[in-house]
Amino acid sequence: MPILVSDSSILIDIERCQLLRQVFALDAQFVVPDVLFDRELRGQEGTLCLELGLQVEGLTSEEVESAQQFMQAQRALSVPDSFALALAHSRKWILLTGDGPLRALAQNQQVDCHGVLWLLDLVEEQQTATRQQLHEGLSRLAVHPRCRLPRAEIDARLTRYVDRLAGK
Repeated sequence: MPILVSDSSILIDIERCQLLRQVFALDAQFVVPDVLFDRELRGQEGTLCLELGLQVEGLTSEEVESAQQFMQAQRALSVPDSFALALAHSRKWILLTGDGPLRALAQNQQVDCHGVLWLLDLVEEQQTATRQQLHEGLSRLAVHPRCRLPRAEIDARLTRYVDRLAGK
């Protein structure tokens, strides 16, 4: 079972899709660093994520030091993002992020890194949501003013969901 370290943008996008339950039903373990949970998820959304199986991990002193080095290397990183990268890097887990600077640094550090569309592909593959739910969810996300996903990738998935619903 893969362990997926998420930044907050991924969880926010999945919530915008209204697919939290379906994503947490994947054959994967979702983890966030404690500092990210405390700063960005504590409250109703965080409680729901915990109920669905989200794990909150503290970092070792060495991992905190790595997080500080990552922030120095990439000034655009927030503390929670640098902690997520340090956790994924140290423990050889997969990082989930939609943040460009974080993704670039993760790739530079040879950390396996994916975004929300990859996650939706897993949902489709493992059939934890119907194609109708995926279509509706991705459509909701696509029209959100803060959606930064590539339009061509969104359209390809939406078409695929419709084609498969129609049996093509």
